[in-house]
Amino acid sequence: MQIQSIFRASHPLPIHTGQGEPASLGVGQVLLIPAPGPIGDLSLQLRSLKPLLCSISSLCPQGRLPPELSLLHPMAAAECSHHPVKLVMDMDTKVKPPQPHWYERWVQPCVAELLGTALFVCIGCLSSVEDAAGTGRLQPALAHGLALGLAIAVLGDISGGHLNPAVSLGMWLVGGLNITMLIPYWVSQLCGATIGAGLAKAVAASERYRNASGGAFTIITADDQVPSVLAGEIILTSFLVLVVCMGAANGKTKTPLAPFCIGFSVTVNILAGGAVSGACMNPARAFGPALVANYWDYHWVYWVGPMVAALLVSTLVRTLLGDRSIRLLLK
Repeated sequence: MQIQSIFRASHPLPIHTGQGEPASLGVGQVLLIPAPGPIGDLSLQLRSLKPLLCSISSLCPQGRLPPELSLLHPMAAAECSHHPVKLVMDMDTKVKPPQPHWYERWVQPCVAELLGTALFVCIGCLSSVEDAAGTGRLQPALAHGLALGLAIAVLGDISGGHLNPAVSLGMWLVGGLNITMLIPYWVSQLCGATIGAGLAKAVAASERYRNASGGAFTIITADDQVPSVLAGEIILTSFLVLVVCMGAANGKTKTPLAPFCIGFSVTVNILAGGAVSGACMNPARAFGPALVANYWDYHWVYWVGPMVAALLVSTLVRTLLGDRSIRLLLK
């Protein structure tokens, strides 16, 4: 059958088939109008179309058909009165959104993570290496927090702006990251941190760079410090990951200010806990300078602490704090 026109309902339309209970043409459903056939079939087509057009006209303002239907079969439209109508066809009108290009799905997020982590680590290392006398922890705290917030603000729509393996782990556990992207994110973040630490070494004064061990974390000098430093990293990173999960992933608490909330949490953590553990909170931030400066003393602490914190926070969000789409219990 050739189709001449399609009528799409903009509001519910009662359909009387003449057999049993009346049906209904829902919003968005369509009626397919057949094209006129040979002259001999014209009267048959008019008889079949007249009830259809008349039912539509009964719901139109002042009983007038839409112009496209009146022009389609003027003879049938002119003879319309309130008669039963036949439903010709029902179609699903939902349109699926176009799928993004494979580059935007798989490669571009990793590029964004690499670039963002490189810039963040470079600025963080420089703030530690070039720390002006008398500023204490204020300069590194502001530099790390502002750099992280800005990087997330400009790159967050591409990759989520994790820039931190512990954050990526937490986001995956609460459903904010596909598992297929977890390892690529980690690799991108570690490579970016290495590039950032190398850039800091290239531009910093060599003497200051050596004195600061390239921005690596040197606060642990004895084994008896490990428990307090590890506990400090777990607490500080828990606060950071909680801000990320609740501000960027949880539906009830998601906010467009999340990038700056995350940056401020880093600033607060460094000001409060910098003397306790160095306030790393980021395995990539520890890895890049350690690799470039070849300083590995107690490096494992800055992996275990943040990763344990990510596990704890994700468990808390999944069981108690998350909204219905995230929470696993008490839905």
